[in-house]
Amino acid sequence: MLRARSLRPYVIPMLTLGGLLASLAPVSAQGFGVGGRIAWVNPDTEVDVDSVRYFGGQIRITGGRVGLEVSLDRHSESSEVLNQKFTETPIQASLLLRMGSGKVAPFVLGGPGWYRRKVEALDGAADPAVSTTEFGWHAGFGLEILPTRHFGIHGDYRYTFLDFGDDDDDGGGIIGGLLPGHRGSMWTLGATFYF
Repeated sequence: MLRARSLRPYVIPMLTLGGLLASLAPVSAQGFGVGGRIAWVNPDTEVDVDSVRYFGGQIRITGGRVGLEVSLDRHSESSEVLNQKFTETPIQASLLLRMGSGKVAPFVLGGPGWYRRKVEALDGAADPAVSTTEFGWHAGFGLEILPTRHFGIHGDYRYTFLDFGDDDDDGGGIIGGLLPGHRGSMWTLGATFYF
């Protein structure tokens, strides 16, 4: 289980970055934004499994070509055969770097993520719920379309649980080993209202 002490090294840099980005002068469709999204998560396994759909939302703070996004997604599934309910809640903090300043702007993103999994009994049995939280880095690329100053539609592809070769490096990775390997990926599609 993730302890508050392990989050401390990340809190101050993220708050500092958020403060810096909030102090930048807003440009077209820039500033503070809130929105909803849908994500399709694909685990990187040997078994062929379908992607799992998550629903969630994001808060974006942007200024010029740099931004910060904090997102929370959720997926819940029950199994009567196992008498269990499974709930997954990934929380990601992403630094966004826009590659353009027009109404259609590609971007790259990356940052830390905390992935919480909870298993509980369906019938309210005495067994307590079991929760785990796993930390992992993510990175990806996307595109945002800004039809108006206060509204944006965005989609992106993210590699999750990046492996930088600290242990059992097999030289694999993405694009022939030029980029780190990963344990999963996700597509997201969302809309943000900027204030």
